[in-house]
Formats: sequence, C-alpha cells, structure tokens
Amino acid sequence: MIIAISLLLFIVLYTLAAVWAERKVSAFIQDRLGPMETGKFGLLQTFADILKLLQKEFITPTAADKWLFIVAPVLIFVSVYMGFAAIPIAPELIGTDSNLGIFYILAIISIEVVGFLMVGWGSNNKYALYGATRSVAQIVSYEIPAGIAVISAVMLTQSLSLHTITVNQGILSTETIKFLGFWKVNEIGGILAWNIFQAPHMLIAFVIYFTAALAESNRTPFDIPEAESELVAGFHIEYSGIRFALVFLAEYGMMLLVSMIAVVLFLGGWNTILPNIGPVKLATWTTGTIWGIFWMLGKSLILVLIQMWIRWTLPRFRVDQLMSFCWKVLTPAAFACLFISGIWRLMVM
Repeated sequence: MIIAISLLLFIVLYTLAAVWAERKVSAFIQDRLGPMETGKFGLLQTFADILKLLQKEFITPTAADKWLFIVAPVLIFVSVYMGFAAIPIAPELIGTDSNLGIFYILAIISIEVVGFLMVGWGSNNKYALYGATRSVAQIVSYEIPAGIAVISAVMLTQSLSLHTITVNQGILSTETIKFLGFWKVNEIGGILAWNIFQAPHMLIAFVIYFTAALAESNRTPFDIPEAESELVAGFHIEYSGIRFALVFLAEYGMMLLVSMIAVVLFLGGWNTILPNIGPVKLATWTTGTIWGIFWMLGKSLILVLIQMWIRWTLPRFRVDQLMSFCWKVLTPAAFACLFISGIWRLMVM
C-alpha cells in the first residue's frame, strides 16, 4: 500500500510539473512567456488549477448513462496507473519483477480503450462519441506496430521480463552479449550497451515504437480524438472537476509510462550512459540504486519533453493520413525490424 500510494503521489506531482513545463515549452516555441502571475515564473499555476478542479461541482448530464459516465474516467486512469507496477526503476527498486512484465503492461494499458468507449457512449454527446470512436480506432491500430517493435527488442534479450532486458544492457549482465563481436556489453557498459547500439536496426524499432506511443497517448500529431478545433475537447467534453482531472492524469501518466517502456527496451533502462574506458570505470562508479533512479527518470523525462516539443511543432494528421501512415508505413517497417532481429540473434549474438 505504501508503494502504491507513493506512486500515486509521484504521478500527481509529475503531472503538475509536466503541465507547467508544457506551458513553458509551448510559450518558448511561440516566443511568449507562458504563466507568470501565480508564483515565481508561474510555478504555482498548475497547483491553482488543480485546486479549482477539486472544488468544482460534479455535473452529470441528464441524458447520460450515469454508471458509465462515472466509472469511465476511473477505469482510464487505473489502467494507466497499474502499468507502472512492472517498471524497473533501479536495480533494487522494482514493483513486480514478473517474467511476463512487458506482456502485462501491454495488456493492462489496452483496457484504456474500453474506458474511452465508455466515456463517449456514456456521455450521450455526439462530439464525445466521435472523439471516442476516433480514439478506439487510432489506439487499436497503432498498438500493432508498437507491439511488433517491442517484440523486436524482446527477441534480442530472449525475455519478457523488463528487469532482465535492462540488466542485459549494462555492466551487471552476466551474459557475454557482443556488439558485432567487438566488445562485451557487461565489461564496457554505458551508452554502447543499449539495445539501439547492440543492433543498429533497433534504432528504427525505437522510432517506430515512439511514434506509435504518441498515437496511443493521443499526442500531436495524433491528437485527433481530442481535436479541440473540431470536437471541442473530444471524448471528455462533458467532464469537469475531479473526473476531468482523472482523464488528464491518465494522459500525462501515459506519456511517462510509454517513455519508461522505451527507455527500458531501447535506451538501457536504469543503466548509466557512461562507459568503462580502460582503468576509468565510469559505468561502475555510476551504477547503483540512487544512480539507477536518476538515469531512469532522467531518460524518461527527456522523452516526455520531446513529446511536448513535437506537440507544438507538428500539425495534426487527418484521419485518412493517420491510418495510412500506420498500416502502410509503420507496420511494414516494424515487421522488417522483427525479421532482422531474428536474423541478428542467430547470426551475430
């Protein structure tokens, strides 16, 4: 219970900080200041916003399906929240070290789709239903290239355990995995031990996964389900107060979760970015629980910032462009990475 409550508090605080950061990032890109009035540099603005949301009245539309309307935001948030259970934060800090860790995460976050459909149908609002339908079609479609990219990484390490996948990318590994036969991963460590450097095609798999993750998080250029200019906030248009806050928490929580998965599968997880160079054991010196937390959160938050940067840089796809990109570009490329991973495992490793 203590771990679960601590994780919940972390997600809440992270979301408050991420909302402020996104406002500042968007302001910087658009050559303006962003929030400045509430607190120094506007640092307290998101705290003021969440206090306002907590005090708002629970409003349920008369024509809405009340049970679906009430339960849906909770289901959306819980499905994302439970995904963090299998994420290894550090060598000695793992919620659940399951042999099916990545399978569990992909399965549990897919329940979010049910929540979106419940939101759209339960609201009894055509804009909410349009947004929910778009979201279901988008997430179900992009789960395919994302899942295939994940399998490409799993094939290299021969494990579904996220802890094992992380260990195999650092100096703690007891295996003699080699990159092109030049060095042993568990001896040199650092950035050269990451999956994207152990097998060059994994960089493509990482880009495929990260792109599909943007779609699963409803982030630009795949924010069609919300599409403020068309659907007036999309599937959660009828929500206010704490119910709206739960949907908001789920979105930003999903941004962090998919970033952590990307870090574990492709970017070394909690392993250091510094390699051992002869007698200078940089990797050995920067490995451990505290360092692991630092590297894991640091890498993940950088990917979150990249998601924010993309949002305020690229325009939104049309629905037909979104689906064509998924089925005609990402999915074939993901299958190609899967094929290469099999060959690479047999011929090189």
